[in-house]
Amino acid sequence: MSFGKLPIGMIVGPQGIGGHFKVKPFTEAPKSLSVYGPVTTDNGQQLMLQILSINSKGLAIARANGVDTRDAVESLRGVTLYVARESLPEPSDGEFYHADLLGMEVKTQDGAPLGSLLAIHDFGAGEVAELAPRKGPTIMVPFGGDRLIAVDMVAKELCLSLPEGLLDETTVGDETSGDKIS
Repeated sequence: MSFGKLPIGMIVGPQGIGGHFKVKPFTEAPKSLSVYGPVTTDNGQQLMLQILSINSKGLAIARANGVDTRDAVESLRGVTLYVARESLPEPSDGEFYHADLLGMEVKTQDGAPLGSLLAIHDFGAGEVAELAPRKGPTIMVPFGGDRLIAVDMVAKELCLSLPEGLLDETTVGDETSGDKIS
């Protein structure tokens, strides 16, 4: 386990004019954003969040001391919120913090290398892994649900089950692309 700070959410914008704001939670339960103590912003500002409600999109409606106007919230738009790693509970068996998986080498269920894990995104239809292959642009593959087969924390590797035909052989491993000049 690494020490430091882990991201738990991002301020996405104001909610009304009284200094309330919307937070996209990176936690499993949005209300837990306030239970880990003060959060630190990208610029080092400390905030003590109070979660007022959760909206229909799963965003937490929050307020914090010192943030009492819409303009104050606007200055925080897009800011990531972090908590001290030691204030978070240890993950249970089979659970991982996304931050612990970043940088790991990713392989297919057949052992073919895909690249290293850059990020895990959730655009609303399930988690997607962004990978950096050895060559070429980043690729996006399904990550959530039963797609994650195994995680080896010691070897810093994870294995994903990909849908049949998702990637062609030119995007996997060290092979060169099939483009040839005729």
